[in-house]
Amino acid sequence: METKKLSLHHIIKEPTLKKDKTPVLFMFHGYGSDENDLFSFASELQDELFIISVRAPYPMQPYGNAWYAIYFDAAQGKFSDDAQAIESRDKIANFIDEAVITYNLDPDNVTLLGFSQGTILSYAVALSYPEKVKNVIALSGYLNEDILKENYVGNDFSKLNLYCSHGSVDQVIPIDWARKAPLKLAKLGIQTSLNEFPVGHGVDPRNFYQFKEWLGKHL
Repeated sequence: METKKLSLHHIIKEPTLKKDKTPVLFMFHGYGSDENDLFSFASELQDELFIISVRAPYPMQPYGNAWYAIYFDAAQGKFSDDAQAIESRDKIANFIDEAVITYNLDPDNVTLLGFSQGTILSYAVALSYPEKVKNVIALSGYLNEDILKENYVGNDFSKLNLYCSHGSVDQVIPIDWARKAPLKLAKLGIQTSLNEFPVGHGVDPRNFYQFKEWLGKHL
Protein backbone atom coordinates (compact mmCIF):
# COMPACT_ATOMS: atom_id res chain seq x y z
CA MET A 1 0.00 0.00 0.00
CA GLU A 2 1.33 3.40 -0.90
CA THR A 3 1.52 6.12 1.73
CA LYS A 4 -1.53 8.40 1.53
CA LYS A 5 -1.25 12.20 1.62
CA LEU A 6 -2.34 13.16 5.11
CA SER A 7 -1.65 16.19 7.33
CA LEU A 8 1.71 14.82 8.58
CA HIS A 9 4.34 13.18 6.39
CA HIS A 10 4.78 9.48 7.28
CA ILE A 11 5.95 6.08 6.12
CA ILE A 12 4.12 2.79 6.71
CA LYS A 13 4.63 -0.93 7.13
CA GLU A 14 1.60 -3.10 6.55
CA PRO A 15 0.89 -6.12 8.75
CA THR A 16 2.02 -9.51 7.47
CA LEU A 17 -0.57 -11.19 9.69
CA LYS A 18 -4.04 -9.89 8.81
CA LYS A 19 -6.78 -9.67 11.43
CA ASP A 20 -10.40 -8.56 11.24
CA LYS A 21 -9.44 -5.42 13.12
CA THR A 22 -5.96 -4.06 12.49
CA PRO A 23 -4.02 -2.68 15.48
CA VAL A 24 -1.83 0.31 14.72
CA LEU A 25 1.45 1.58 16.17
CA PHE A 26 2.48 5.20 15.56
CA MET A 27 6.16 6.11 15.89
CA PHE A 28 7.30 9.61 16.93
CA HIS A 29 11.01 10.36 16.59
CA GLY A 30 13.21 12.64 18.70
CA TYR A 31 14.46 16.19 18.16
CA GLY A 32 16.57 16.61 15.02
CA SER A 33 15.71 13.21 13.60
CA ASP A 34 13.12 11.96 11.09
CA GLU A 35 10.61 9.21 10.32
CA ASN A 36 13.31 6.72 9.29
CA ASP A 37 14.91 6.60 12.74
CA LEU A 38 12.50 4.45 14.78
CA PHE A 39 11.25 2.71 11.62
CA SER A 40 14.30 0.43 11.90
CA PHE A 41 12.33 -1.33 14.67
CA ALA A 42 9.31 -1.95 12.42
CA SER A 43 10.31 -5.31 10.91
CA GLU A 44 11.09 -6.70 14.38
CA LEU A 45 7.72 -5.84 15.93
CA GLN A 46 4.52 -7.91 16.00
CA ASP A 47 3.33 -9.17 12.59
CA GLU A 48 -0.27 -8.00 13.08
CA LEU A 49 0.70 -4.34 13.51
CA PHE A 50 0.13 -1.64 10.95
CA ILE A 51 3.08 0.68 11.64
CA ILE A 52 3.09 4.39 10.83
CA SER A 53 6.28 6.37 11.43
CA VAL A 54 5.61 10.10 11.44
CA ARG A 55 7.87 13.04 10.57
CA ALA A 56 7.71 16.01 12.96
CA PRO A 57 6.24 19.15 11.33
CA TYR A 58 9.10 21.63 11.90
CA PRO A 59 12.13 21.20 9.58
CA MET A 60 15.54 22.05 11.03
CA GLN A 61 18.73 23.24 9.34
CA PRO A 62 20.69 21.62 7.79
CA TYR A 63 18.54 18.48 8.26
CA GLY A 64 16.20 16.74 10.66
CA ASN A 65 12.88 17.78 12.17
CA ALA A 66 11.43 18.83 15.51
CA TRP A 67 8.04 18.60 17.23
CA TYR A 68 8.82 21.94 18.85
CA ALA A 69 11.74 24.32 19.17
CA ILE A 70 14.30 24.08 21.96
CA TYR A 71 16.11 27.32 22.73
CA PHE A 72 19.46 27.83 24.39
CA ASP A 73 19.52 31.04 26.38
CA ALA A 74 22.22 32.37 28.72
CA ALA A 75 19.70 33.50 31.32
CA GLN A 76 17.20 30.66 31.13
CA GLY A 77 19.46 27.87 29.97
CA LYS A 78 17.68 25.33 27.75
CA PHE A 79 13.94 25.74 27.43
CA SER A 80 11.15 24.38 25.25
CA ASP A 81 8.61 26.20 23.11
CA ASP A 82 5.50 24.87 24.87
CA ALA A 83 3.07 26.71 22.57
CA GLN A 84 4.62 24.90 19.60
CA ALA A 85 4.52 21.61 21.54
CA ILE A 86 0.78 22.06 22.16
CA GLU A 87 0.28 22.66 18.43
CA SER A 88 2.13 19.42 17.69
CA ARG A 89 0.10 17.59 20.36
CA ASP A 90 -3.09 18.50 18.55
CA LYS A 91 -1.62 17.83 15.11
CA ILE A 92 -0.80 14.29 16.28
CA ALA A 93 -4.26 13.81 17.79
CA ASN A 94 -5.88 14.84 14.50
CA PHE A 95 -3.44 12.74 12.48
CA ILE A 96 -4.35 9.63 14.52
CA ASP A 97 -8.01 10.09 13.53
CA GLU A 98 -7.09 10.69 9.87
CA ALA A 99 -4.84 7.63 9.67
CA VAL A 100 -7.31 5.30 11.40
CA ILE A 101 -10.01 6.22 8.86
CA THR A 102 -7.72 6.33 5.80
CA TYR A 103 -6.00 3.00 6.43
CA ASN A 104 -9.06 1.28 8.01
CA LEU A 105 -7.43 0.62 11.39
CA ASP A 106 -8.87 -0.34 14.76
CA PRO A 107 -9.56 2.91 16.69
CA ASP A 108 -9.63 0.94 19.96
CA ASN A 109 -6.14 -0.53 19.50
CA VAL A 110 -3.80 2.43 19.00
CA THR A 111 -0.24 2.35 20.37
CA LEU A 112 2.10 5.36 20.47
CA LEU A 113 5.84 4.68 20.53
CA GLY A 114 7.97 7.74 21.17
CA PHE A 115 11.63 8.51 21.70
CA SER A 116 12.83 11.62 23.56
CA GLN A 117 10.81 14.58 22.22
CA GLY A 118 8.49 12.03 20.59
CA THR A 119 7.88 10.53 24.04
CA ILE A 120 7.08 13.94 25.53
CA LEU A 121 4.45 14.38 22.82
CA SER A 122 3.15 10.80 23.23
CA TYR A 123 2.53 11.44 26.93
CA ALA A 124 0.79 14.72 26.06
CA VAL A 125 -1.51 13.14 23.47
CA ALA A 126 -2.38 10.11 25.61
CA LEU A 127 -3.17 12.10 28.74
CA SER A 128 -5.01 14.87 26.86
CA TYR A 129 -6.96 12.48 24.59
CA PRO A 130 -7.00 9.05 26.30
CA GLU A 131 -10.04 8.00 24.26
CA LYS A 132 -7.74 7.87 21.19
CA VAL A 133 -4.91 5.79 22.72
CA LYS A 134 -4.63 2.31 24.26
CA ASN A 135 -0.87 1.92 24.79
CA VAL A 136 2.14 4.20 25.11
CA ILE A 137 5.77 3.09 24.87
CA ALA A 138 7.71 6.02 26.34
CA LEU A 139 11.44 5.77 25.60
CA SER A 140 13.97 8.28 26.97
CA GLY A 141 11.52 11.11 27.59
CA TYR A 142 9.65 12.82 30.41
CA LEU A 143 6.17 14.08 31.25
CA ASN A 144 5.76 17.84 30.63
CA GLU A 145 2.58 18.87 32.45
CA ASP A 146 2.67 22.33 30.82
CA ILE A 147 1.63 20.89 27.45
CA LEU A 148 -1.32 18.81 28.67
CA LYS A 149 -4.89 19.86 27.96
CA GLU A 150 -6.56 21.93 30.64
CA ASN A 151 -8.56 19.82 33.12
CA TYR A 152 -6.93 16.62 31.78
CA VAL A 153 -7.05 15.14 35.30
CA GLY A 154 -10.79 14.58 34.80
CA ASN A 155 -10.20 12.26 31.82
CA ASP A 156 -10.90 8.52 31.91
CA PHE A 157 -7.53 6.73 31.93
CA SER A 158 -8.91 3.27 32.76
CA LYS A 159 -7.99 1.77 29.35
CA LEU A 160 -4.55 3.38 29.07
CA ASN A 161 -1.38 1.25 29.45
CA LEU A 162 2.10 2.73 29.70
CA TYR A 163 5.59 1.30 29.36
CA CYS A 164 8.40 3.72 30.35
CA SER A 165 12.16 3.29 30.04
CA HIS A 166 15.28 5.44 30.26
CA GLY A 167 19.05 5.21 30.16
CA SER A 168 20.57 5.60 33.62
CA VAL A 169 23.46 7.67 32.20
CA ASP A 170 21.37 9.74 29.76
CA GLN A 171 23.26 12.99 29.14
CA VAL A 172 20.41 14.67 27.18
CA ILE A 173 17.37 14.13 29.43
CA PRO A 174 18.34 13.46 33.08
CA ILE A 175 16.93 10.22 34.46
CA ASP A 176 15.57 12.15 37.46
CA TRP A 177 13.13 13.87 35.07
CA ALA A 178 11.96 10.49 33.77
CA ARG A 179 11.57 9.04 37.27
CA LYS A 180 8.87 11.62 38.05
CA ALA A 181 6.50 10.25 35.39
CA PRO A 182 5.36 7.04 37.17
CA LEU A 183 4.70 9.07 40.33
CA LYS A 184 2.54 11.59 38.43
CA LEU A 185 0.80 8.80 36.53
CA ALA A 186 -0.01 6.94 39.76
CA LYS A 187 -1.95 10.02 40.95
CA LEU A 188 -4.12 9.61 37.82
CA GLY A 189 -4.70 5.94 38.61
CA ILE A 190 -2.26 4.73 35.94
CA GLN A 191 0.14 2.16 37.37
CA THR A 192 3.53 1.87 35.70
CA SER A 193 7.22 1.88 36.59
CA LEU A 194 10.38 3.19 34.97
CA ASN A 195 12.60 0.51 33.45
CA GLU A 196 16.20 1.70 33.67
CA PHE A 197 19.07 0.53 31.46
CA PRO A 198 22.81 1.33 31.78
CA VAL A 199 22.99 3.38 28.57
CA GLY A 200 22.92 7.03 27.46
CA HIS A 201 20.29 8.67 25.28
CA GLY A 202 19.39 5.63 23.22
CA VAL A 203 17.61 2.26 23.20
CA ASP A 204 19.50 -0.72 24.58
CA PRO A 205 18.74 -4.08 22.83
CA ARG A 206 17.44 -5.47 26.16
CA ASN A 207 15.17 -2.43 26.32
CA PHE A 208 13.80 -3.23 22.84
CA TYR A 209 13.03 -6.86 23.69
CA GLN A 210 11.40 -5.83 26.96
CA PHE A 211 9.01 -3.32 25.39
CA LYS A 212 8.28 -5.70 22.51
CA GLU A 213 7.24 -8.37 25.03
CA TRP A 214 5.18 -5.79 26.94
CA LEU A 215 3.44 -4.72 23.73
CA GLY A 216 2.61 -8.33 22.86
CA LYS A 217 0.65 -8.61 26.12
CA HIS A 218 -1.25 -5.36 25.54
CA LEU A 219 -2.28 -5.61 21.88
